[in-house]
Parts: sequence; structure tokens; C-alpha cells
Amino acid sequence: MAVSSYSRPRDATNIGYGTAGFRTNAELLDNVIYRMGLAAALRGKALGRKVGVMITASHNPERDNGVKLVEPMGEMLLAEWEAHATLLANAADSELKSVVEELASTLGIDLNTLGEVVVGRDTRASSSRLALAICYGVGVLRPTHVRSVGVVTTPQLHYIVRCENDPSYGVPTIGGYEEKLLEAFGKLLSSGARSPRRYKGTVNVDCACGVGSIALSNMEERLSAVGLVVNLVNRVGEGVLNEGCGADFVKTKQRAPAKANVTGRWASFDGDADRIVYFFSKGQDGFCLLDGDRIALLLSSFVKSLLTAAGAEEIKVGLVQTAYANGASTERAKEDLGDALACAKTGVKHCHHAALAYDVGVYFEANGHGTLLFSQKFVDRMQSLATSSDAEKKGAAEKLLRFRDLINETVGDAISIFLAVEAVLYLTDSDCDAWRAMYDDLPNRQIKVLVADRGIFETTDAERVCVKPAGLQAEIDKAVAKVPKGRAFVRPSGTEDVVRVYAEAESTEAMLTLAQDVVDAVHSMAGGVGEKPTVT
Repeated sequence: MAVSSYSRPRDATNIGYGTAGFRTNAELLDNVIYRMGLAAALRGKALGRKVGVMITASHNPERDNGVKLVEPMGEMLLAEWEAHATLLANAADSELKSVVEELASTLGIDLNTLGEVVVGRDTRASSSRLALAICYGVGVLRPTHVRSVGVVTTPQLHYIVRCENDPSYGVPTIGGYEEKLLEAFGKLLSSGARSPRRYKGTVNVDCACGVGSIALSNMEERLSAVGLVVNLVNRVGEGVLNEGCGADFVKTKQRAPAKANVTGRWASFDGDADRIVYFFSKGQDGFCLLDGDRIALLLSSFVKSLLTAAGAEEIKVGLVQTAYANGASTERAKEDLGDALACAKTGVKHCHHAALAYDVGVYFEANGHGTLLFSQKFVDRMQSLATSSDAEKKGAAEKLLRFRDLINETVGDAISIFLAVEAVLYLTDSDCDAWRAMYDDLPNRQIKVLVADRGIFETTDAERVCVKPAGLQAEIDKAVAKVPKGRAFVRPSGTEDVVRVYAEAESTEAMLTLAQDVVDAVHSMAGGVGEKPTVT
């Protein structure tokens, strides 16, 4: 079943389907990607609906690439199918045919059913070659149809797959995506104040030298026509993808990207435009980051205020964070949303699932990956209120419906969230200073500790409690108790033999002490490799 050019090397290392699919050096992926074509065809046949495949490695370096499968409604691949995908990816050539047949038999898949797959790719040099491998793999399990949408952002691919299966969501083209967002954005701005005092309608966008620059430049002229001037920096071809720029660089390095003169308001996308963070310069404080935690609070507070104005307080707005959310943001969220707050395991697929519990579910990781989900209960209530004779309730409901149209509910979308943030800042006549003033971050650090075997670590309670190795959590608790507002946790990496340590406290000095104590405990108890990290 394996074409010779997609044979799996005998010495190939096994690979696992991670938080967002398979991801590694692009030179090692041809055989894996081919097999994901088989997986996508099987998934499409199993559901009798169109599924998607995206070729991207997101915020990873240019040399890497990856692949992830997309469910019919634009969600990430169902968890149980991650195991099936992993089985196919690691199957020897001689076993591949029998593995496919066994999966089809076990899962009750009729291989004679039509399988339909939509394929997108990012701007990496390897992406065209790997997209072709997907198409070869899909074509093996005929009858199948493959539709390539070419170079797109990851969220655009998710949107198109959703629309192919649910035409009420929009037109399944890049033009349909652009039109939906632009129309909603224009209507929202037209419903606000005509002469804002604090809001300035010019923003700079660092596009990580990736596909986001292509997608946003297509919308640039029409955005300018409604009052938002966008200056694009680090476009495709202006540098190396994700190198010294992009959302991940800005978030982890806590500094502006290449080619950025930090004046005015800035946003940074990652390489496939599914993450976004903001930043600006604040006098003597210098660089100020507005990350996923702050985006989540800005948007959830806006929705909550409009629901109050609409007289629809029974519509519950909930916020889902991960353990990496700054403790100060969690305290502010409790003030705004009460008990409608949840913590999920790291990875947006976990956050997305948790957000479905609310009428309006807001989820963001601190890295800037997230979105909002709106229930049918919300839609029905707003549509009813939009016919109200009460002008205030009617206006608030109409704004909320337009705001929903501006959101890509399928997945985190840097462009969608960028426009949502700009709309909120405009409608509330706010600027970065006012946004920043919502709360003060507790000083924090994230540190990697190299270990001999990350498999000995096991966590629970959304990764906030370490249950293995025995005794480590007791050491963490002891260190936390020594510092005011201390919080720390450890979790094994999903891709490297490292343990990630997070620590925060009331002061920088206390935080550094806490972080070093936890790093020391991990290094000594888990057979740390090499020199013990020094936290600075």
C-alpha cells in the first residue's frame, strides 16, 4: 500500500499525535504525512462528511513541519482517533494494508463509501511537497475526493471545513471567510461612538514572516475604509518564518520582534496565524505584553456587559484557562464572572471541550491561542431580544450577534481575534493603558529542566498537582508556602525529555526563589541531565 517514495525507514523513530498533530523536522515527515492521507480518508468515510488536513508546524522553526486532521465542524481530531492516526503513522510498510483493513473492520467503516478531504498548507518550503503526500495517501482509498485550498492560515482551513459541512456558518472559500469577518467588523464599528477620544485606529501587526501577512493584506484596504489602518511588519519573504518574530517569540522572550519600533499598539501573530498577543510601550515601564489571559478577560468582560445591557443575565459567560494563566488574571476573572471559571489541561483541544459547558464559553491559553463559543441558547435569546421595543436591549443584542459573526468558533484565529479586540477597544473607547490596568501580572517564570525520562512524571487536577514521582509535590508545596502569593507546578513535555516548571509569586525576588527551589527538587529527584538550570 505504501508508494516507494513514501516508505517508512526501518530505523524510523516512533512518532505520536500530540496536542495539535504530528510535528518534527520536515525531512522526516513524508511517510508520516502520506499515512495521514490514509487516516483522513478513513475518517471521512467513517463519518460520511468532509474532513480537513492542515500542513503546518505553527510557531515551530521553518525547518519543521507537521500535520493535523480537522473534524467536520472544524474541531480538532477526536481523541480516540489520535490513537488510530498514531498507529498508521508508525506502521511498517509491510503491515500498512492490514492495519487499514483492521481499523476499517473494527470501526465499522465501509471502504466503498466516498471519502472527502479538504487540504490546506502554510508557507513553509516543505509544505507543497507534503501536501502532495497527503493527496497520494487519500487517493489510495478510493472512492475519495480531495480539494486543495492552497496556502491558507490554519483557522481559514478549519472555517472552510466547517462551512463545507454546515453551509449556515458561511461560504466555504477564502473570500467567504473574509466577507464574513469584514461585514461583521464594519457593522460593529458603525454601531459605536463616532468620535472616540482614547482609541486610535492605527495598529501594527507582526506577521511572523508567515501566511497571516497574506490573509490580512487581502483585507487591508477594506479595513482602512471603515477606520482601521493596519501596518504589516515581517511579511512573507521579509525574513525567516518565526525567527526573532511572531507571537511565541514575543510571549516567551518578553520583548518586541525584529523590525518593530515599539511605538503605538502592536499585535503579533504566529506562523500559521492561530495565535495572537498584543504589546505596547509604556513610558518607564518599557515593553508591556497583553497576552492570551488579557485578551480573554477583555472579550469576556465585553460580552458580559452587553448581556447585562440586553437584560439577559441568565446567559452564562464562562472562562476556561490553563494552569499557565497568571494568578492575577484568575483573580480578576473571579471578580468579573464569579464562579463561571474553569481550568483545563494544557492544549486548546482540552480548553475547547470545557468551554462547551457555558452559554458563551471563552477559552485562551496565555500564549494567545483561543476563541469564543456561542450556544444555541445564546443565539435564540439574542435573536429574540433583537426584535425588542426596548432600544437599549435591542441594540445590545444586535451587537452581540454581530460580535458572534466576527468570531471563528472552530479554533483560535489570530485575524478573527485581532478584529474582535479592535472592535471592543473602539466600542468601549479604550486604549492599551486602560486594557493593561485591568490587573497587574504576578512575576512569573517558565523553565525547562532536562531529565533522563519524562515518563516518570504524572500529573492530575488539570496538571496542577504532580502525583509521580512520589514526594515531589510535597517539596513543591513546601516551597510555595514560603513565599507570598506563591504558586508553582511541573508538567512533563509532550515532545521532549524535559519537565516544564512554572512559578509565580508576589515579588520578583520571591518568585525567583520559588522557581529555583522547584527546579532543584525536579533536578535532584528525577535524575536531571546536565547542569542544573539557574533561574534568573
